[in-house]
Amino acid sequence: MNMRKVLTIAGSDCSGGAGIQADLKTMTALGVYGMSVIVALTAQNTTGVYGILDVPREFVAKQMDCVFTDIVPDAVKIGMVSCGETASVIAEKLSEYQVKNIVLDPVMVSTSGHRLLREDAVNVLTERILPLAALITPNIPEAEILSGIKIQTEAEMEQAARRIAKKYKSAVLVKGGHQAGDADDVMCDGQTMVWFREKRVPTNNTHGTGCTLSSAAACGMAEGRTIEESVQRAKAYLSAGLKAGLKLGKGNGPLNHCVRRV
Repeated sequence: MNMRKVLTIAGSDCSGGAGIQADLKTMTALGVYGMSVIVALTAQNTTGVYGILDVPREFVAKQMDCVFTDIVPDAVKIGMVSCGETASVIAEKLSEYQVKNIVLDPVMVSTSGHRLLREDAVNVLTERILPLAALITPNIPEAEILSGIKIQTEAEMEQAARRIAKKYKSAVLVKGGHQAGDADDVMCDGQTMVWFREKRVPTNNTHGTGCTLSSAAACGMAEGRTIEESVQRAKAYLSAGLKAGLKLGKGNGPLNHCVRRV
């Protein structure tokens, strides 16, 4: 059986709703073979992040070498990278192995408001990793940081997407989940602007939605779909997971990754 392979490079979430755990659940649900390079351990649950322990850069490099010299992924999703040393070694290895189909979710702040990215990591991420990505998936606060634009309207979402796409020569999906109203996202590939319209699912259980969307998009790209098709399919999967109405934990609970394949 010829199964497509996707690698996630991210932090572990011990509560299972975000990070590596969400990524692997998403990949399994969408029928691809998931692999992981864990760059940090987090102590977190639905109420917040209570600690981050970074994996030494040498061990991050060893994990990446083991993956790329054996089961070569068809796409790579990058999530939380909390320190500059880790970001640097990721950039080195991505370049060394000439990795394509990179989806980068620039995780800077958790749903509960905890800062997940140190300043040194922001610099390496923006200067060395973002230019390698095929698709970047910032939410509104992250898009404001990357573009330098205050976003309150759809026109400003488009302006931010266009500016980020031009700067990093990548497709950029600005996610509108932090806005009032429906969960409408906009994507710019440097030339065209595409809106993905979706009714907002009335729930507070949104832990891990960004991880899930970016991983689902990577799955589509691994299968040879266009970026636009991959994002459309990823949004459908995410909405189905939210609509399933899973209720776990005392805070912002996770979505249900075990919904049927879309």
